[in-house]
Amino acid sequence: MNVKLYVREDCPLCDEAFLNLKLVSEDLPLEAEIIDIESDDRLHEKYMLMIPVLEKDGDVLLYGNIGYADLMDALM
Repeated sequence: MNVKLYVREDCPLCDEAFLNLKLVSEDLPLEAEIIDIESDDRLHEKYMLMIPVLEKDGDVLLYGNIGYADLMDALM
Protein backbone atom coordinates (compact mmCIF):
# COMPACT_ATOMS: atom_id res chain seq x y z
CA MET A 1 0.00 0.00 0.00
CA ASN A 2 1.36 3.41 -0.96
CA VAL A 3 0.46 6.58 0.91
CA LYS A 4 1.66 10.17 0.99
CA LEU A 5 2.16 12.17 4.16
CA TYR A 6 2.26 15.93 3.64
CA VAL A 7 4.25 17.75 6.32
CA ARG A 8 6.42 20.78 6.96
CA GLU A 9 9.38 21.45 9.22
CA ASP A 10 8.90 22.54 12.83
CA CYS A 11 5.45 20.94 12.99
CA PRO A 12 4.88 18.85 16.14
CA LEU A 13 1.71 17.27 14.71
CA CYS A 14 3.67 16.28 11.60
CA ASP A 15 6.39 14.67 13.71
CA GLU A 16 3.78 12.74 15.68
CA ALA A 17 1.98 11.61 12.51
CA PHE A 18 5.28 10.44 11.01
CA LEU A 19 6.13 8.41 14.11
CA ASN A 20 2.66 6.85 14.20
CA LEU A 21 2.89 6.03 10.50
CA LYS A 22 6.23 4.35 11.16
CA LEU A 23 4.62 2.25 13.92
CA VAL A 24 1.71 1.28 11.67
CA SER A 25 4.15 0.22 8.95
CA GLU A 26 5.43 -2.46 11.34
CA ASP A 27 1.97 -4.07 11.26
CA LEU A 28 0.82 -3.31 7.71
CA PRO A 29 2.68 -3.52 4.39
CA LEU A 30 3.08 0.17 3.76
CA GLU A 31 5.25 2.49 1.71
CA ALA A 32 5.02 6.13 2.66
CA GLU A 33 6.23 9.10 0.68
CA ILE A 34 6.91 12.08 2.95
CA ILE A 35 6.35 15.38 1.15
CA ASP A 36 7.32 18.80 2.50
CA ILE A 37 4.55 21.18 1.45
CA GLU A 38 6.97 24.10 1.59
CA SER A 39 8.82 22.68 -1.43
CA ASP A 40 5.83 23.37 -3.71
CA ASP A 41 3.72 26.55 -3.68
CA ARG A 42 0.62 24.69 -4.87
CA LEU A 43 0.89 22.10 -2.09
CA HIS A 44 1.60 24.81 0.47
CA GLU A 45 -1.54 26.70 -0.49
CA LYS A 46 -3.64 23.52 -0.59
CA TYR A 47 -2.54 21.99 2.73
CA MET A 48 -1.08 24.78 4.88
CA LEU A 49 -3.99 24.80 7.32
CA MET A 50 -4.52 21.03 7.33
CA ILE A 51 -1.10 19.44 7.84
CA PRO A 52 -0.21 16.79 8.46
CA VAL A 53 -2.28 15.23 5.69
CA LEU A 54 -2.38 11.53 4.84
CA GLU A 55 -3.39 10.77 1.28
CA LYS A 56 -3.94 7.48 -0.54
CA ASP A 57 -4.74 7.21 -4.24
CA GLY A 58 -5.41 10.95 -4.40
CA ASP A 59 -7.93 10.89 -1.54
CA VAL A 60 -7.31 12.60 1.80
CA LEU A 61 -7.78 9.97 4.50
CA LEU A 62 -6.74 11.94 7.58
CA TYR A 63 -5.43 15.36 8.52
CA GLY A 64 -4.54 17.32 11.62
CA ASN A 65 -3.98 15.26 14.73
CA ILE A 66 -3.24 11.80 13.30
CA GLY A 67 -2.99 9.08 15.94
CA TYR A 68 -2.03 5.42 15.70
CA ALA A 69 -5.63 4.17 16.03
CA ASP A 70 -6.81 6.67 13.38
CA LEU A 71 -4.16 5.38 10.99
CA MET A 72 -5.02 1.75 11.60
CA ASP A 73 -8.73 2.43 11.00
CA ALA A 74 -8.07 4.44 7.84
CA LEU A 75 -5.63 1.98 6.31
CA MET A 76 -7.32 -1.33 7.09
